[in-house]
Amino acid sequence: MTTIARIALGKNGPLVSKLGLGCMRMSSVWGSPVQDEGESIATIQMALDNGINFLNTGDFYGSGHNELLVGKAIKGRRDDAFISVKFGAIFHGGQWLGLDLRPIAIKNFINYSLVRLGVETIDLYQPCRLDNSVPLEDVIGTVADLIKEGKVRYLGVSEINAEQLRKVHRIHPVTALEIGYSLAERGIEKDLLPTAKELGVGIVAFANTAEGLLTGEMKAPLAVNAYQNHFPRFQGENLIKNLEKVEVLKKMAKGKGYTPTQLAIAWVNAQGNDIMPLVSMSRRSRLPENIQAMEIVFTPEERNTLNTNFSPGSIAGGTYLQR
Repeated sequence: MTTIARIALGKNGPLVSKLGLGCMRMSSVWGSPVQDEGESIATIQMALDNGINFLNTGDFYGSGHNELLVGKAIKGRRDDAFISVKFGAIFHGGQWLGLDLRPIAIKNFINYSLVRLGVETIDLYQPCRLDNSVPLEDVIGTVADLIKEGKVRYLGVSEINAEQLRKVHRIHPVTALEIGYSLAERGIEKDLLPTAKELGVGIVAFANTAEGLLTGEMKAPLAVNAYQNHFPRFQGENLIKNLEKVEVLKKMAKGKGYTPTQLAIAWVNAQGNDIMPLVSMSRRSRLPENIQAMEIVFTPEERNTLNTNFSPGSIAGGTYLQR
């Protein structure tokens, strides 16, 4: 496999791999089964061997299980990994209870994270969401204090809008914004992406296949127990119309000798050197194809076809990413 190139995370940020590894699905989230731990650890280590150093986790993924897993995988090779941690979400019994962004809670969260990961410093630390429960100055100010203490290196943010990004950046420089972005989810292009570029904030783009829509494997109707059924995008006529759009991607992928998933990742990768596709994997077998996706080049005609077929707003129905 080809070693992944490095990019600066944000205007003045650290060098990280252009492809990021999302570790969430290695743990039980929303009631999903826990993956084979040995395979998950081997996947992280194989990613590191191939130059993928950006590891994304959250202290609430599997109630700490995910951080423990990442900690085992990077033991003895801390310098090979750049660790991104989200905090703030509270779950109980697999159910979302809300956010806890109080300074006292954040100071508690990070100490548990450091122990579970087996590290002295977290590279990128970010609230998973922002609401109005705690003043923004208190939330971001607490992370800024942790940076001064040496427990955190860089401030990140996740799932916020352009106005919030500006406010946060005024309190403390933001290194990276984690946000959903794909051919089917282009809402950030109007305000948020230009704002991030203006401020010099790097983009960590997750959900590149739009909850599976762009994999080319989805068929209507979905299985009764599919989590996507909760979102209008995957319901009734919306799903049928959206899958018709995906046929264009499938045809192009076949013609180029790749999978639709690879093209979906490649499109995100092609949007700029300040944008990192964050791809969830829990098996080593997925690594070669996802690394290969980073080498795909589109012709001007192909780019035009994709951008026209998947123009902003062309996908019917929203998801939790809709803003």
